[in-house]
Amino acid sequence: MISRNLRHLRLFAGVAELKSLTLTSERWHISQPAVTQAINKLERETGGALFERSRHGFFLTPRGEVLLARVESAFALLDPVLNDISPRLRLSLSFAQLQALVAVSESENFTLAARRLGLAQPTVHRAVTQIEQEAARSLFERTSFGILPTRLCQALAQAARLAIYEFDQADAELAEFNGGEAGAIVIGAMPLARSVLLPRALARFRQQQPTYPVRIHDGPYDELLGALRRGAIDFLVGALREPAPIGDVVQQRLFDDRLALLAGPDHPLASRTDITVEDLLGYPWVVPRLGTPTREQFETIFTSAGKEPPRRLIESGSLLLMRELLNESEHLGCLSRHQSQRECDHELLISLTYPTDHLVRPIGLTYREYWRPTSAQSLMLRLVAEVAPGAG
Repeated sequence: MISRNLRHLRLFAGVAELKSLTLTSERWHISQPAVTQAINKLERETGGALFERSRHGFFLTPRGEVLLARVESAFALLDPVLNDISPRLRLSLSFAQLQALVAVSESENFTLAARRLGLAQPTVHRAVTQIEQEAARSLFERTSFGILPTRLCQALAQAARLAIYEFDQADAELAEFNGGEAGAIVIGAMPLARSVLLPRALARFRQQQPTYPVRIHDGPYDELLGALRRGAIDFLVGALREPAPIGDVVQQRLFDDRLALLAGPDHPLASRTDITVEDLLGYPWVVPRLGTPTREQFETIFTSAGKEPPRRLIESGSLLLMRELLNESEHLGCLSRHQSQRECDHELLISLTYPTDHLVRPIGLTYREYWRPTSAQSLMLRLVAEVAPGAG
């Protein structure tokens, strides 16, 4: 792993640009031996040469090019915000101070932030105070409820999170040069992805990458999207939103899914072919929560016929809960057709004969704009696309 010494990384980027230790030392007002020491330390950490030295200057090796791309991305995120706060922070800010600011911003409490970082509370308080002193302004508002980050502090914390993500990506890419592994793939999975796409993709991934760590996060879409934008998740798999929820994410459609209206095998509607909206209104339902594409389509069935949607509802996106409840009662269920297909194939559930082919929702990938996946992440993306229904 590369150290998170921001000054060393800036000096590395300077040598890459100027191709000279002397010019870099002059630009940053630091001695040439200090620049040499920084480069040598980084080369030890990355496991090989970052530059080819010649009498014409310093030129990046392939290993150096990988590191430079991530370092430039990280500082491109940080520097505009640092310039708004105080340009001097570009020289003085340390990684430990960044970590402290992010932790306090998220915890809104110095004690909780210190516990999260495994540090003493005075250490975290001092780190944040040093940033504020350098900036000559407060970055937190002290209230009786806690300490609240200012808008500028929130911008810096968000930039810091994504910059830290870029450094982590650098670790993963540099490890490949030494035949090793670093980092992990973190996937935000919505219900359809958990039951259909990801099990197949993960089985194929494990054949090619037997030991590479993979973590799956599930939860409400808004929580997953927030984690994605903070850099805590690499990409999301599941239902896309139309239009995209915010401008800094990209959506990639893989296939279209359709709605299924479900019942237990012994339900009174299970064998009928003349089901009406009034019939559907006569029973309680298990449906996904408000705000999901499936729930919106479910309600469309009734509103398009001039009816109020059912009110006797249990909100859940769990196929297991739905299957058991539908088999224990006269509840009906609404779920993705692909997600419920295996249950219907085994006659554990019955898909009602009611037209829903016009209710289509796109399924695919969501990731941050300008995100550059590592080779392992790219492999996972490719495998998810390959196992998608209808993939060539």
